[in-house]
Amino acid sequence: MRRRIKLGALAAGAAAFVVALPVLGQDAPQSLLPPGFGAPSPKAEKPAAPTLAGPGQAAPGAAPAAVPSADEAVAESSPTLLPSDIAKLAAAEVTPPAEMPDAAKRSLALVGTNPVYGSDAFGDADGRYLATLMRRMQAPIASRWAEIMLRRALVGATPAPPGESETDWVADRAALLLRLGEADAARILVQGVDVERFSPRLRRVAIESALATSDPQGLCPLPDGDEQVGGQPAWPMIRAICATLAGDTATANATIGRGPPNDSIDHPLAERLVAAGGGGRRDIQVDWTGVDALTDWRFGLASALGIAIPQTMLDGAPVWYEGWLARAPMLSASDRIGPARIAAALGVISSEDLVDLYGRVMDEAGDEDTDSPAGRLRAAYRGDDDDARLSAMHALWDAASNGNGGERDRYAASILTARAAAGITPSSDQKDDVAPLVASMLAAGLDIQAERWASVAEATSGTDGDRAWAILAVGARRPVVAIDAARVRKFADRAGASGVQRSALLISALAGLGRLNDADAAKLAKRLGVTLGQSSAYGNALRRAVSAHQRGTVALLAAVGMQSSTWTGVPAGDFYQMISALRAVGMENEARMISAEAMTRL
Repeated sequence: MRRRIKLGALAAGAAAFVVALPVLGQDAPQSLLPPGFGAPSPKAEKPAAPTLAGPGQAAPGAAPAAVPSADEAVAESSPTLLPSDIAKLAAAEVTPPAEMPDAAKRSLALVGTNPVYGSDAFGDADGRYLATLMRRMQAPIASRWAEIMLRRALVGATPAPPGESETDWVADRAALLLRLGEADAARILVQGVDVERFSPRLRRVAIESALATSDPQGLCPLPDGDEQVGGQPAWPMIRAICATLAGDTATANATIGRGPPNDSIDHPLAERLVAAGGGGRRDIQVDWTGVDALTDWRFGLASALGIAIPQTMLDGAPVWYEGWLARAPMLSASDRIGPARIAAALGVISSEDLVDLYGRVMDEAGDEDTDSPAGRLRAAYRGDDDDARLSAMHALWDAASNGNGGERDRYAASILTARAAAGITPSSDQKDDVAPLVASMLAAGLDIQAERWASVAEATSGTDGDRAWAILAVGARRPVVAIDAARVRKFADRAGASGVQRSALLISALAGLGRLNDADAAKLAKRLGVTLGQSSAYGNALRRAVSAHQRGTVALLAAVGMQSSTWTGVPAGDFYQMISALRAVGMENEARMISAEAMTRL
C-alpha cells in the first residue's frame, strides 16, 4: 500500500500557435477574467526557444524535488477588459521597488526551486501586470493540472520582472500559492529570503505561510508588529508562544496575559499552545460555538495543537484551507483523508501521496479491514486478479459517486486508483470499464499506460466508448484513436443538449492541439454556437506571451482563464486559446493533461 510509484516522464513537443479559426457566435458562460485585466507594453520578441525534452528524456514538466510531489511528473472573453491605464492601475497596487538593504546575507535575484520552465519563464513582462493578475486571481481554478502547472511556474526561481521589487515578487508568488492551497510551496519561497529584508507585503505573507503550515514557530523570527487577531494585539500572544517553544515558561507566563471575556477562540488557542509547552493555565477550553468564520490564526494554531476544526466551519471557508489541512502534521492520517481528497482534486496532493496516506490510515488502525476504504484500496492494488482489483476499484468509485462530496470527490477517487488502473491488462472483456480506467490513469498523468487501451476504446459503443475515446483523443501523446470531423460530430450529437459544454471543450482542445483542422473545427463549432479564434483581450494577451516565449506568463494566463470552481464555467473560446498557447511554447504535455481532465470531469 505504501510503495511510491514514480510517474514516467512525459514527452514534450513544440508547435505553431493556431490563431486563424473563423469567428462564430456563442453565449454563456461569461468571461472569467478579473476586472481591470490588462497587458504589458509590447516587448521585443525573443528569437530563441528553449530546448525541449525528446522521447525518453525527462520532460520539462517534471516536478521539482524540493516541492511536495504532485503526480508528475462555452463563451467569449469580453473585448473591453483592457483599460488604457493598465500601467497606472497596476502601479497603484504594487509597492515600488525597494533599495537593497546593507545587511543582506542572501541574494534576492533568484528565490525558489529549480525553475521547471526556465529562469526566464516570465521574461521581461511588466511586473505590475503580472502582480495585478496574481493578486486578483480568484481561487480555486477549475483544473487540477492547470494548478499543478501554475505551481511549478510560481515556485521556480525567476528574477523579479521590471516594475516589481525582488521581495514583493517573492511575496506575490507565495500569496497566490497560499490561495491555491499550496502551503509548503509558499513556505519554500518565504524561507528563501532573510527576515531582515522582508518588505511589508512579504512580512504579511510570511505570517500567513507560517500559520498555513501549522508552524507557529515560524512567527518567532519576525519582529513585533501591529497585527491584530480578533481585535486584540497579536504579538503578545505570539511572544508567549515563542517563549514556551524555547522552554522559557517564565516569560511565556508573564507575556500571555488574559484574553477578553468574550473571546472563546483566538486567545484560548494561544493559551493552549503555551500550556502545551509547560506554561500558562492548564484548564483552557477552546469553544467553536458562535465562531463566525475560520481565519488563518484559528487554522494555524488549532491544527498545530491537533484540535479538530468543525466541518461546518471548513464548509463555509475558502477551499484552500482544505489544502492546508491535508498536510497538517499534528493530525492523524484518518483525519486528513477528507481534506487530502479535496486537495488531490485541486492539484495540491499527488496520487502517490494520497495512496500513501491511505496506507498510514491502515497502519494506524493496526489491522486490514477489507471493507474499509483503505482495505479496498489495498485490494485494488494487490487483489488476486484483474477482476478482484476492478471490483475493489468500483467500490471506491461508487462510494464517491454516491457520497456527498460531489464531482470533486468523484475525481479524487479516480486520482486515488490511477496506478491500480494502470495495472489492469487491456482486454475487450473489460470494455465496460474502459472509460473509468482511462480516466483514472490520466488523472495521474499515466498516458503511456492509458494509450494501451486505445483499441478497446474504439471497439466500445455507447456513452462509455464515447467518453473513453474523447479522453484518449486529447490526452494521448499522439493520435491513437481515429480523429476526424465525422467522429467528433457523432460524439456531439450523442452528447446532446446536456453535453454541449463537453462537446465544445473537446472541439477547442482538438483544434488547439492541432488534431482537428481549422475548417472542420469551424464547422463543428458553428453547430454548437461556439466561437473559436476571434480577437479578444484574453487571446491577445496569450499571443503576446507566446511571441515572447514566456512560459510562466502563459501558465499564469491559462489559470486566469480557468477561474471557476467547476469545468462548466470554463469558456470554450478561451480554452481553445490557452491550449493553443501552451502547445506553442512547448507545454503540450500540460495542454494534453488539462484537456483530458476536461473530458473526464464534464
